[in-house]
Amino acid sequence: MKVKIHWIIDGVAEIEADSEAAAEALINDQLSQIVNANPVFTETLGARAIQGKAYLPGSGEDGSSSS
Repeated sequence: MKVKIHWIIDGVAEIEADSEAAAEALINDQLSQIVNANPVFTETLGARAIQGKAYLPGSGEDGSSSS
């Protein structure tokens, strides 16, 4: 029997960067390198996307910004 599993890996990285965009780009690059170097992520586990959003500490700590 074929069974599909929708999985999510959740994490929070804390790094030094000049901007939120720079932080997002750095983490995206690192995660993309890991996925590309390990085909099991795409071929066996079906990984299709990496998603993340930078935010400043203290802005709710949930990824949303307060305006």
